[in-house]
Amino acid sequence: MEPQFHQPSISPYTDRPLPPYRHLPFQNAHPFLDAEGHSFGEELSPPDSFTAENWQYSQDYLYCIDLFNNGFWWEAHERLKHLSIAAGRESKTGQFVQGLIQIAAALLKHFMQEEQGATTLAELGLKNLQKTAGIYLGIEITALVTQVQDCLKSKGGKYPQIQLIK
Repeated sequence: MEPQFHQPSISPYTDRPLPPYRHLPFQNAHPFLDAEGHSFGEELSPPDSFTAENWQYSQDYLYCIDLFNNGFWWEAHERLKHLSIAAGRESKTGQFVQGLIQIAAALLKHFMQEEQGATTLAELGLKNLQKTAGIYLGIEITALVTQVQDCLKSKGGKYPQIQLIK
């Protein structure tokens, strides 16, 4: 089953290829740990810095948005963790990225029909996103919050995507 999206025509923000499959925990090969995993042997590490002033130049961040927009929520949340560390987990940027991590995990849970986990993670993620108003890290917060809420209310609904505003 493939997820349906709000705007399936959003252009990618990087030239990096998407993985050959989306990781679904306990259903297919773990990307980093299994020899058959799509990212086996790759080691992720935080960039030197990640700030609200340099997000548009961060290929790591832009690739995370590409992953998110194409339903690679597990992959996006794993890579976003390193951006949260680079930003400083307690900083405004770190907390916002933590919200994106939680939203990605919530959408994965929803896709896997694990609604209790999806609801809990979404509540935490939306709370972290809503600590900031307007547009932050290129994301129109109100639009993303609305899309996430609409998605989680429906079965088989359209999944949110992030149209970055530069």
